[in-house]
Amino acid sequence: MITDSFDRVLIRIAASAAVLSLVALTLGEFTPVSTQGSTGRIEGQVNLVLPPANAVPSGVYPSRRINRQAPKASEIANVVVFLKDVARVDDLTTTRATITQKDEAFVPRVVAITRGSSVDFPNADPFFHNVFSLSRGAVFDLGRYPKGVTKDRRFTSAGLVKVYCHIHSHMTASIMIFDHPYFRMPAADGTFVIDGVPAGAHKISAWHERIGESESSVRVEAGRTTKVEFSLPMDQQ
Repeated sequence: MITDSFDRVLIRIAASAAVLSLVALTLGEFTPVSTQGSTGRIEGQVNLVLPPANAVPSGVYPSRRINRQAPKASEIANVVVFLKDVARVDDLTTTRATITQKDEAFVPRVVAITRGSSVDFPNADPFFHNVFSLSRGAVFDLGRYPKGVTKDRRFTSAGLVKVYCHIHSHMTASIMIFDHPYFRMPAADGTFVIDGVPAGAHKISAWHERIGESESSVRVEAGRTTKVEFSLPMDQQ
């Protein structure tokens, strides 16, 4: 009887070991995602506050142009919303933006891109332009070139780059380059969405080329949406 009992114990141990092996094998077929559920979303609204019955003024310098002026887009198109305190991301997705020289103006006047992205500068005017910048993060001069020609520049450092034309001093544009993907330019109605934001406390800014920055604090919770609103004062000119 002792032998029978011992044999039964051995059989139970063997069965338990088989079950554990099967569980381990089954779990091994799945790769856990450590970042799953660690990000949230920011939804927001940018409002431009103006005195009543006044149109939104332009941000460009007074022009000496003699040619017809290009239609003005809403000033909301010159706003960039971005997180300020996130770590640099090494493996960024790059893009290719376009700033056209048209009717002696840069169109659009503001572009936001990731580090390593490029901007094309096509000339759509029937005369020469000369795009250049003396900004700390990107000093360049594309030289004079005529209508139908496009020159480009790749931006490898984060920061604000101001762009001008040597021939037409009233022309100016701004390029915001980021070390991370957590930025947006609002839609025409001022709304914006930033997805995949790391959970935690953050500083978020709404920047306008002429007004500057308006900063706010937000706390992003994993799997949840955080709301934020900005009001940017637009002075009369």
